[in-house]
Amino acid sequence: MTFNLFDDGSWNSLRPLTFTRPVADLRIGILTIAEKWSKRLERDQGFCTQNYLQQKFPTRTASLFINGSICPDEALCDAVQNLQHGEALWQENVLIGYSGDEGIGHHAQQISSFKRIEFEGNFIKIVYPEDIFRHNGTEIEKDFELLTRGRSSAKLSNTNVFLGDRIFAEEGASAECSVFNSLQGPVYLGRNSQVWESSNIRGSFALCHDSQVKMGAKIYPNSTIGPFSRVGGEINNAVIWGYSSKGHEGYLGNSVLGQWCNIGADSNNSNLKNNYAHVGLWDYGQKAFRKTGLQFCGLIMADHAKCAINTMFNTGTVVGVGANVFGAGFPRNFVPDFSWGGAQGFVTYRLDKMIETAERVYARRGMELDSEERSMLQTIFELTDTYRY
Repeated sequence: MTFNLFDDGSWNSLRPLTFTRPVADLRIGILTIAEKWSKRLERDQGFCTQNYLQQKFPTRTASLFINGSICPDEALCDAVQNLQHGEALWQENVLIGYSGDEGIGHHAQQISSFKRIEFEGNFIKIVYPEDIFRHNGTEIEKDFELLTRGRSSAKLSNTNVFLGDRIFAEEGASAECSVFNSLQGPVYLGRNSQVWESSNIRGSFALCHDSQVKMGAKIYPNSTIGPFSRVGGEINNAVIWGYSSKGHEGYLGNSVLGQWCNIGADSNNSNLKNNYAHVGLWDYGQKAFRKTGLQFCGLIMADHAKCAINTMFNTGTVVGVGANVFGAGFPRNFVPDFSWGGAQGFVTYRLDKMIETAERVYARRGMELDSEERSMLQTIFELTDTYRY
């Protein structure tokens, strides 16, 4: 049994994070949205997404289609599984899912003839990048319960200090001489993850598999470190998708980092304006800054983006795919995809040079940048040309 997760309009408003993935491949909590649905429904998933992403994220043969921007819970899973052929589940103008023969693509009107079923419960829908860190604590709680129900934690060293008992370690996880506070929220350590000496961690917190927290790190609630990542310094209410590094001192708060990102030593982001005003974030659709209604909003960094040592990001900065930021001073609040430079200005980061760097980054992990990834980056480079001028 399989199902497909489709993109709705949220794919556009979640750019640049979604330039490289369907919405359902975003990580929030411990798991990606796709992993949440797959684990709860006990089925394999496919994706209905942008044409240039379909080779990497293929569609499955299935009759059940679910909105990939919606985070599941038991009530939602029951509702979508109870759908009969020709029925669609809605809440007001949001299509949650449907059962039928054809994929929805991006046009809800294709199923206008389906019988409408109303869903009365609440759910989390990811529409904008800031929604990821805003709802991350809630999703850590849900994923923690889902992943640990009926299971026993692996044993951690008695050199650590544990405040509270809501800590779960997968097989191979290790920690020494660190403090874990799970009184306000759970702490989850994925398989083969490591917490090095003198780290202080307050839940809710998730460290995914094969990742490390370096010595003396200070990690505050509602933070997630995805797989194959390494972090240090000070982190607060931030989500890192995976395969990324923030390995040194510096502050990262109210932020989202994609895949294959690197934050240079002593780099910091602001998450609060000096005048305490609400923060605006660059919106690709509007080609302008959108009001978030948030006082606390930091850095949104897309896949393959990098910054050099001592980089200073202002409140509400968006950094696009493949950008390389360096130099003194604050770069502007929107760094377009495939840009090269800093506060003194930017030029286009040539695609061939960016791919050379990506190849080296992959090689360090024993991986190869394949033709699918190259083709995807080529398309994104062309799609984002207008934002660089």
